[in-house]
Amino acid sequence: MSLSQIPDHAGEWLRGTGPHGEVVISSRIRYARNLTGFPFVNRANRRQQHEVMHLVKDEIQKRKLADDIIWVDMAASPSLDRQLLVERHLVSRDLASAKNDAPRGVVIAPDETFAVMINEEDHIRAQVLRSGMQLSEAFAQIERIDNALESGLDFAYAQRFGYLTACPTNVGTGLRVSVMLHLPGLKLTGEIEKVRRAARDTHQAVRGLFGEGSEALGDLYQISNQSTLGKTEKEIVADFEHTVVPTIIAYEQQARQALIKQRPAQLDDKIYRAWAILTNARVLGTEEVLSLLSHLRLGVNLGRINTVDLRTINELLLLTQPAHLQRLMGKTMDPAGRKIARADLVRQRLNPAGKG
Repeated sequence: MSLSQIPDHAGEWLRGTGPHGEVVISSRIRYARNLTGFPFVNRANRRQQHEVMHLVKDEIQKRKLADDIIWVDMAASPSLDRQLLVERHLVSRDLASAKNDAPRGVVIAPDETFAVMINEEDHIRAQVLRSGMQLSEAFAQIERIDNALESGLDFAYAQRFGYLTACPTNVGTGLRVSVMLHLPGLKLTGEIEKVRRAARDTHQAVRGLFGEGSEALGDLYQISNQSTLGKTEKEIVADFEHTVVPTIIAYEQQARQALIKQRPAQLDDKIYRAWAILTNARVLGTEEVLSLLSHLRLGVNLGRINTVDLRTINELLLLTQPAHLQRLMGKTMDPAGRKIARADLVRQRLNPAGKG
């Protein structure tokens, strides 16, 4: 399998089949590791960065973490491919936007359940992605990857601090737990601040669709832990799984029920207006399509719309992004051309019988 085939299929985390998939789009667990004997990436010279990249890549291939893994040399990749990987949540924006001559890459499992970035902020940033609320499963998988790589690589570790990382907030376990949540009910009722307060009180970070510094387009929010020191990895995961995420899911479900009871006409207007525009529009911008798909997804989850499934909507949330759209069409397009192609794609996916 190659990078060019990624837009043609849905990764496991896009299928919408995981537990609590009506609110939880995906679960992600990521760890940061560095090799002893080498400076952190921002202090290493090009020769050392090359050496780290080849050491880690060779170890991943030797451990056979998955069949037919995809290797992407980011320095040699076109900007469109790098942007596609960011949109797919398989690499960070920092890895994609680093100087072109900086040695860096990513190893991706064909089903996209895991990806290992090399020479991002740390030598190794490994992540596991799962559909819906599957934090325990994701943690079990990333533990296996961590153990496999640590059996062949010497990770920087201090008895007092734990794993040593380039950013102080990652020191300790180096573990980041994150869930992507769809929260249209809280947004429509004006209660999204509840989530921010709950996150602040429990030392979590609330970010937008593409992580730090991004906007919450499509009513999609990423919640992640801010500290990796002072708790064990299992305690961090358990906090998320049994307290943080269930609390936010309950807030969202209460908001949805309030909309049904108190503002049913306004709720249905949002949902059916979104359906009407998406199935008939000839021009659609990126932010507009995300907002409309958010309302449509809410309508499907509430049983207001039954002619489309969650998987199709989840896929459209990504396929309508600029890089995915251009890869699907097989050509580069200016913003005006992308708006027309985006509207065509949405109509085709939502009208499989060919109407529109």
